[in-house]
Amino acid sequence: MDIIYPIFALVLLTFMVATAVGISRLRSLRRKEISPKYYALMTGDTPPEYVQKLGRNFSNLLEMPVLFYVLGVLVIALGINDAALVNHAWLYVGLRFVHSAIHVTYNNSIHRLIVFVLSVMALLAMWIQLFHLVG
Repeated sequence: MDIIYPIFALVLLTFMVATAVGISRLRSLRRKEISPKYYALMTGDTPPEYVQKLGRNFSNLLEMPVLFYVLGVLVIALGINDAALVNHAWLYVGLRFVHSAIHVTYNNSIHRLIVFVLSVMALLAMWIQLFHLVG
């Protein structure tokens, strides 16, 4: 199933951001930008912006992409190998990479919103395609 490749790419992005989150938290501690007590319960202090952006982006990668992963599992389980669906999957993953890049760098909320909406539309198109393929 060709859908496994864009799924793996999104998983890879998620692990890359998770690693960056861990590194950013260690860096903030080493630089004494935040108290170690903060990370025990994530309360009582405000972490630096770079830590917040990475943490929020990691959370984003565990929200809407769940629908992508479910769709991917269904496509594999049903033995569907549709080129248009796979192309939309790559579009979705590419947009998620762009969204993450915007989020953790210059973080323009309008640019990020545009890319997010486009990614949601690609994901919705995939679900509609899947419905038509099994319906």
